[in-house]
Amino acid sequence: MNGGCRLEVEEVSIAYGDRTVVRHITLNAASGEVVGLIGPNGSGKTSLIRAISRVVPISEGHILMDGLDVSRISRQQLARLVGVVSQNPHLPETFTALEIVLMGRNPHLGLLRYEGPRDFAICQWAMEATRCWHLYQRHMGEISGGERQRVVIARALAQQPRVLLLDEPTANLDINHQLELMKLIEGLKENLLVLIAIHDLNLASQYCDRLVMVSDGTMFTQGKPAQVITRENIRTVYGADVLIHPHPANGLPVVHVAPGGAGQ
Repeated sequence: MNGGCRLEVEEVSIAYGDRTVVRHITLNAASGEVVGLIGPNGSGKTSLIRAISRVVPISEGHILMDGLDVSRISRQQLARLVGVVSQNPHLPETFTALEIVLMGRNPHLGLLRYEGPRDFAICQWAMEATRCWHLYQRHMGEISGGERQRVVIARALAQQPRVLLLDEPTANLDINHQLELMKLIEGLKENLLVLIAIHDLNLASQYCDRLVMVSDGTMFTQGKPAQVITRENIRTVYGADVLIHPHPANGLPVVHVAPGGAGQ
């Protein structure tokens, strides 16, 4: 695994045509922590992740990694710095899990160069780290949603990135696979900066070191889970009335639906 990294998002705005979807967001993060992006649908979480990985351009501000402006480095260099796990990635059904993970080595291969023993060893390490090495000969069309997510994360790790970006990785997974995946992500943070967009506030509270709550394309608040996941914040940002109680095991906030429903 590569060394640590610091991410600086400075007054970043993102626009699609005439529509601004992110406005003047600033956040900093460093290796050794899992930072969660939370907020309602359409609040700008996915757009921000796409901007950091340079899938979409920013209209204002700067995004720096260890002082390097990501807009000024090559795509290959960026791919060596940043691994991305996007929502519902296209995975060829006839490819084996190992073939998918080997794609992560592309940024490290020269023109017309094929994978060598070191590349295979790194992919095996990535699959073992994500507990999917036993799937290496299985075709993607034959494995479950939770297993597919592990393979996609292994592909990102095979890039040997310093930053791991995940966009709703627990979506459409059952609770067991959600917990397994979040435990896996938590275990990766020692040598990585992990930034994850996530809908489930309870998973975010339990597994993220710090949360950034966004609303209508702007940063509403950020801080430790207990500072961000409050009844007042959720009522304001989500328009939902909830109850917050400390988890009996660790004291972290747990969100309960309040009797009577939303919007009260």
